[in-house]
Amino acid sequence: MKLFVYNYRDYEEKTYVDRYAEEFGVEVTTTPDAPSMENIEQLAGYDCMAIITTPVDRTMMTRLKELGIKGILTRSIGVNHIDVKAAKELGIVVCNASYPPDGVANFAIMLMLMSCRKVVPIMKKAAMQEYALMGKKGKEISISTVGILGTGRIGRTVIKHLSGFGCKILAYDVYENEEVKQYATYVDKDTLLAESDIISVHVPFLEENFHFIGEEEFAKMKDDVILINTARGELIDTEALIRAIESGKVGAAALDVLEDEVDLYYKDLTGKPLKKHERAILASFPNVILTPHVAFYTEQSVASMIQCTFQSCAAICKGEKSPHEWPM
Repeated sequence: MKLFVYNYRDYEEKTYVDRYAEEFGVEVTTTPDAPSMENIEQLAGYDCMAIITTPVDRTMMTRLKELGIKGILTRSIGVNHIDVKAAKELGIVVCNASYPPDGVANFAIMLMLMSCRKVVPIMKKAAMQEYALMGKKGKEISISTVGILGTGRIGRTVIKHLSGFGCKILAYDVYENEEVKQYATYVDKDTLLAESDIISVHVPFLEENFHFIGEEEFAKMKDDVILINTARGELIDTEALIRAIESGKVGAAALDVLEDEVDLYYKDLTGKPLKKHERAILASFPNVILTPHVAFYTEQSVASMIQCTFQSCAAICKGEKSPHEWPM
């Protein structure tokens, strides 16, 4: 059983890679590089490849099949960077990873609190020894109405943890969850948009959810609404968001994810001009928080993702179905 790990981060993954390689009996080779058509030839003789969020299109997939790759294992929950249709046609198994929902849920709540209390501009002004109160008055989350779009594992955890703040919680999902009803009230999407002071996005990124929040959705929201996104960047129409911030419809936004993250997040681009114009515009707004897709990033999550990767590799090599196999 042989696994080639791309996007390897020695400073954080080595301990877990060594542990699970031994536990599952997998021979592993690593590289910090992302997979590309120039470097995938080294996969000859390997059973599976592990990646993070590098795009794997049909062209690369075809060559992977020729090289004998049986499985593509992404160390992420989402698989939207992989052409799963091509994988299915070529007979290559795609597996994702899972991790406890608490890390992302807690990060989302932190962003809510930071946005409510204007923490980033307060800290920036304090760094310049500007301690006056003007412009620093915040909102209390405890008397706010918080809308949670999506009540999967992470959305449910956000709701459960938020319940301790005493705020009114509205929830929307195609499939209602009984546990959620202990803490929140399910409403339709339009009602949630219209009545929420804070909206947090936790729906999965599927084809039908592209731009789940766009021009029409912003028009239905309260003025000065706070918007949080720790799910997927493609769920929000970035151009529409920029217009909503400029108009005052959105009073604050905190985004851990962006629509166009390729060749941006998870890279050290210090001193380099960025070609991401929409990100530059968002970064110029004092009421916007941008974090580089790190909501998931805890010790527990990293360990879990790597465990899932080796578990999937072992299953595929044994001709078994991985518990993390993506339905195709």
